[in-house]
This record gives sequence, structure tokens and C-alpha cells, in this order.
Amino acid sequence: MTNSANSAPALRRGLAGLLAGSFLLAGCSGASAPSPDALEASADGLSVEVPHDALDHPWAVAFLPDGGALISERSGTLRHFPAGDDGPDFSGRGELVSGLPDDLRARNQGGLLDLALHPDFADNHWLYFTYAASVDGGLTTRLARGRFEDGALSDVETLFTAEPGVRGGRHFGSRIVFDDTGRVFVSVGDRGDRDQAQDPSNHIGTIVRVHDDGSVPDDNPFVGDDARRDEIWAYGVRNSQGMVMDPDTGVLWENQHGPRGGDEINIIEAGNNYGWPVISQGEEYSGGPVGDGLTEKEGMVSPLHHWTPAIAPSGLAVIRDPAFAEWDGDLLTGGLAGRTLLRLTFEDRELVNEDEVLPGLDRRVRDVRVHDGAIWVLTDHNPGELLRLRPAGDNGSE
Repeated sequence: MTNSANSAPALRRGLAGLLAGSFLLAGCSGASAPSPDALEASADGLSVEVPHDALDHPWAVAFLPDGGALISERSGTLRHFPAGDDGPDFSGRGELVSGLPDDLRARNQGGLLDLALHPDFADNHWLYFTYAASVDGGLTTRLARGRFEDGALSDVETLFTAEPGVRGGRHFGSRIVFDDTGRVFVSVGDRGDRDQAQDPSNHIGTIVRVHDDGSVPDDNPFVGDDARRDEIWAYGVRNSQGMVMDPDTGVLWENQHGPRGGDEINIIEAGNNYGWPVISQGEEYSGGPVGDGLTEKEGMVSPLHHWTPAIAPSGLAVIRDPAFAEWDGDLLTGGLAGRTLLRLTFEDRELVNEDEVLPGLDRRVRDVRVHDGAIWVLTDHNPGELLRLRPAGDNGSE
């Protein structure tokens, strides 16, 4: 791993912040957070603040046009933080938002998941969200929307349901991304039924694309193919918990979990097969190769970058904020098992630099957003934290 002069120095960690126990797999749900006292403002590069430290396995944060924010908790709650003097007021616990669907199920890795605002939210108030839903056959990933007004959701409607439902509580995905035409991309995990990811007659292990009302765009790659689902944009995906579209280039970036190693960064393009579980850079949890041990195959897309040992990537952001001009166009990805936040620089689809943004972070990172001159990070713990990273000096620190 190369180091950049712009990386923040190692953060000091108190003994109270260390977790007892062994290596945590990406799906573990019982981890508690290190002490907030372990995070201190760095002397060079970035300042680190903890605006909130009492969240229950937070999954996503969305910033509202009025200066407030919403945070989803995997346990099935949505919290509203109204606007304050300096952005959202995170001094309180957050107001519980009513109106979530009755079929939401918080089970293992499932629950209330990603959040995204409609591009015209200021006018239509549509909030989009994904969640683990109870359906015939078990659980599935579902995309819904509701109008967020006066601290509540109304007019809630289902836009997309991944079929079929599968028993068990893992690998739901799930991120939501809008493009500049109002179309919506949603990642759907393989639900632990890996071979189904190579069968586009269902939605397991796919990236889907729909209009903002849930209807299918006519130019989706498999429209009219009776053997493949119309909603599918790409397939052969294991468990994608990070996805973002670069507003400057229109490139759709995605990260996904491998098994034991083989975590990936990909560019998602129409009709592509990303290979899982036929090709993988990882190995089985029990040891040995995945399937036939192939790392590439004709007709399947190999990752642009992969990690072994696994970091269990979650959350993905592209930096297009003048506060971080030296990092313009770089990616930020969190790591659950890796307990890290990484900055990646690609040139012509080749990784040229990888840095730890906060060496010694020691937190399971679930979500990463760049907003209003800051990098915002949610940690996957109970209690979980919201971190704000800004260039040193921007908030009065030296």
C-alpha cells in the first residue's frame, strides 16, 4: 500500500476502545464501538469530529436540502435530525420517522438499509429506501419510496421487489444510486444462494435499473429476452454494499464482498456478467478455491482491484468537493472486517494509489458520503457513530 503526504497521521487509541474477541466477519451484527474518546483531531491533514455516537447499527445517511439529515438504523428505525446553525443538529437522539412499511424485517444482516433522495426532492419530497422485506419464500431486498414531510413518511409505495424470496438473513446488498436522468440503480446480493447469481431469470446477485416510479426503461439490456429479467442491468454479483455514480463522468462504481478475500471494485456497465461464483480472487471460508478456482473467464468481467485478506467493503463515495481539491475524482470506501476507510486513485481504470485515510481508525465502516465540505462516515456498531472529517482548520482546529 502506498502512502500519501495528504493522509492523516495515526490516531491514538485508548485501551478502553479495543474490542475483545477474535476476527469479525463482515456479517457479524453484535460488535460494539470503541470508545468515542479514542478519536482525536489529527494534527495534520484532517480534523475528526463525532457529531453523534448513539446509533443502533446505522446503515445510511442522507442530507436534506433544508440542512437536516436522515439516518437509517438496521434495526428498522429512521431518525430525522433537523437543521441547526451548522448543518444538521446532531445534539439529540434524533426524531423517529413514522410510516415505514409493515413488512420490514430486521434479521441478521437485513433491516432498514440504504437511503437516497430523489433528484427533485426539494419539490416532490420523495425519499427512496431499501429494506429486507418478508415475502413468500422468506426475505428479499425491496425498494420503496415515500414522501418525507413534517417528520413522517406518507404515500409509501413499493417500486421493486427482488424475486424470489430466500430463507436466511444475509447478503441483501443494498445501495441506491440515481443517474442524471432520474433512473435508479439498486444492488441486490446473492442472498447466500451463490449459483443463482449466474441465472438472470431471477434478481439474485444483480444490479437492477428502473425508472423513478419503478417501471422498466426500454433500453435496459435484457428487455424482450424471456430468459432474463427486464430490470437487470448487470449480474454475477455477490454482495454489493457500496455503489456511487461519478457526477462528472457518469461512471457507476461498485464494491462487493468476496468470500475469504477477493473483495472487489468494479465499474458497472450494461449487460455485464461480473462472474460470481464462477470467477473469484478469494477462497472458501473453509479454505480452498471457489468453484473451479478460476480468476478470469471469457465473457465475464474481472475486477479493477481486489483485496485479500478481505476488508468487507461497505459504503462508496467519489470526491467531487472543492474542500478536497487534491483528491478530486478519487474514491472512498469503507471496510467492515478491515475496520478502515480507504482512498483509491484510478487512472484509465487502473489503480495507481491506495491510502488509509485515518490509520488506526479501528471501526467497522458502513457508509461514506462527501457533503458540504466534509467526509461523513457511519460506523457499524451499537452504539454506532457518525464521524465528520474536514480539512484541518476548517472548523477552527489547528
